[in-house]
Amino acid sequence: MLTTLRKIVQDVGAARDLQTALDVIVRSVRVAMQTEVCSVYLYDEETSRYTLRANEGFKREAVGKVTLGRSEGLVGQVGLREEPINLDDAPSHPKYSHIKGIGEEDYKSFLGVPIIHHRNLLGVLVVQHKAQRCYDEGEESFLVTMSAQLAGVIAHAEATGSLHVVPAGKQKKSVRFNGVAGAPGVAIGVAVVLAPPADLSVVPEKKADDVEAELTLFNRALEAVRKDMRATAEKLSDLRPEEQALFDVYLRMLDDKALGAEVCKLIKAGSWAQGALRQVVDEHVRHFEMMDDPYLQERAVDVRDLGRRVLSYLQEEEQVSITYPGKCVVVSEELTPAMLGEVPRESLVGLVSVLGSGNSHVAILARAMGIPTVMGAVDLPYDRMAGRELIVDGNLGRVYSSPSVEMLRHYQKVVDEEEQFSKGLESLKDKQCVTPDNYRIPLWVNTGLMTDTVRSLDHGAEGVGLYRTEVPFMIRERFPSELAQEKIYREQLAAFAPRPVTMRSLDIGGDKSLSYFPIREDNPFLGWRGIRVTLDHPEIFLVQVRAMLKASVGLDNLRIMLPMVTGVSEVEEALHLVHRAHHEVKSEGLDVLLPPIGVMIEVPAAVYQVRDFARRVDFLSVGSNDLTQYILAVDRNNPRVADLYHSLHPAVLQALQKIVHDAHQEGKPVGICGEMAGDPAAAVLLMAMGYDVLSMNATQLLKVKWTLRSMKRSQAKAILDDVMTMDNPRIIRSTLELALRKQGLDQVIGGRWQGDPV
Repeated sequence: MLTTLRKIVQDVGAARDLQTALDVIVRSVRVAMQTEVCSVYLYDEETSRYTLRANEGFKREAVGKVTLGRSEGLVGQVGLREEPINLDDAPSHPKYSHIKGIGEEDYKSFLGVPIIHHRNLLGVLVVQHKAQRCYDEGEESFLVTMSAQLAGVIAHAEATGSLHVVPAGKQKKSVRFNGVAGAPGVAIGVAVVLAPPADLSVVPEKKADDVEAELTLFNRALEAVRKDMRATAEKLSDLRPEEQALFDVYLRMLDDKALGAEVCKLIKAGSWAQGALRQVVDEHVRHFEMMDDPYLQERAVDVRDLGRRVLSYLQEEEQVSITYPGKCVVVSEELTPAMLGEVPRESLVGLVSVLGSGNSHVAILARAMGIPTVMGAVDLPYDRMAGRELIVDGNLGRVYSSPSVEMLRHYQKVVDEEEQFSKGLESLKDKQCVTPDNYRIPLWVNTGLMTDTVRSLDHGAEGVGLYRTEVPFMIRERFPSELAQEKIYREQLAAFAPRPVTMRSLDIGGDKSLSYFPIREDNPFLGWRGIRVTLDHPEIFLVQVRAMLKASVGLDNLRIMLPMVTGVSEVEEALHLVHRAHHEVKSEGLDVLLPPIGVMIEVPAAVYQVRDFARRVDFLSVGSNDLTQYILAVDRNNPRVADLYHSLHPAVLQALQKIVHDAHQEGKPVGICGEMAGDPAAAVLLMAMGYDVLSMNATQLLKVKWTLRSMKRSQAKAILDDVMTMDNPRIIRSTLELALRKQGLDQVIGGRWQGDPV
């Protein structure tokens, strides 16, 4: 059955639309399980009914006409219970409901499994048989596997509006895709899909604006590849005849009566050249891969290679054809910084990437540029998004496709209010963050690029709580020299002087890798990262610290921070290396002060050693992003578990309170530099706990300042006392937002769409 399953999955993946995919599944499952009926019932939340959307075994006219209520019949029971139902005598079941006119009364055996995607019931997959028997364990597992495959197909169909038939004049149902918040803010715009060059798998579907022009482009590309093949064959004329014959095979594949003819046929049917090429190549690759003969299977590689060659010429011809609407949301399977450079800045309002995390190069750049961004939207069918209106909610990491009129109106109001609110906050940039009851709390920024620095100074930052030194490493092709690092660090220190700048030592590993220093691990977040890497490579650490120290000469505003510490021995070893670097720099005749040295509290082990660390260092800083994911065992960059990542989880809040208490017991200051600090609602709790510094992205600084200047610390403490008795992070968030609303601070909460859960 594994071979059968693989073939069905390939067939479904190659289907051009939802109905074709459903028909493939019911037909293939019926044959594979040697059963007499296979059906797919899809559920519509708006009508609370199931509709028979595909079937093999019943009368054809039943498809699209047979409907069942949410709790009606055995199909309804499968959906309500959200688990398989396997019966050898279905008609005798008390919930059995006979559907007249389709011949169902002849079938005794029944196996139904729910189709579920991200906890949402999408439908039910059913097989039936006349003989009275229970389907065995293997058959049930097979059908469950098929339902999981079908769930992804249906979810993609939702995005394109093809899941339910929409009556004339009625608005299509909007669809939400979860991702990871990459850069805060909300954007509304038209999707432009960008694909990396010569990658057939990411070519989007698109209609041809000019069929004749597309045919001309394709034939020109085809001839260019033929010319390349002939030239290559001539260069390799010393090969044996049987090896030379490979080029003849390639040329025959490119013949006007072979692949070329099939592509031209699709172009004439309305597809653009790149999309038509992808469809034809995918179809041939699929057929070759399904063959039993190993030699023929390998021909799939040849077809794929030819497709890429033709595509590269097509993209050369068509690269100037991209037109960017006035408000453009760039969508790609994997956004790159180079792609951002292709888009006119005045048109770009939002970014969406199927792959990548909140720490991707693009996300870092997007935050610096102030562009709302969602990363890791793994379920988004990006290749079908071109030309669609999208809402990008970078605050919550969500993308909405085919938004309703009401949703558009709501989010447009959010965008307008955000713009007006941000302008109104500019008057605060030179004012200190002091609460109405005179409690003073410094607000610092997190930086990594010079654009961050400029924006931070414009927003009135009082210092840098986290300078990501890995960013200069990530945008280079090799380790920067000591001199190169010194220049970069000097620029940062000088820009903020005399305000303090906290430089975190190189923090790579996990989701931050260097192309020239690859770290490949099965579980990188629990692997070789942070201080573990630099202690294993003291030559990297010493060069970096020396560069920092030299850059601080005459400015004396440097602070050094050690990431990912889990034990006292790591701190002591790192301190030894810092003192050694300081001695080396002084021996060169430079008058350098030993800067304050601190540690980051990012893992549970560090939470319980705060007092030990505090006795050895000058300050502590909480990295709330990593601390939250390690406490909750939730990868914050994985959208499949994004709903489980809550920085206001009771366990996280208790850890944060313990950290600040223990640090102050030892007389050491403690700050926080994760995303929590830039969340105005969470900042209220952090102030109440007693954190000495809040460090955040520059785009959030004025919002946090306005919030804290509007809230007495005594009120914040009362709110903290209230939420610390609660055991549900969603209730904590709701309580916190309600308290802010009562204070008239609605603007900083963000415009959550009322159709979404809190």
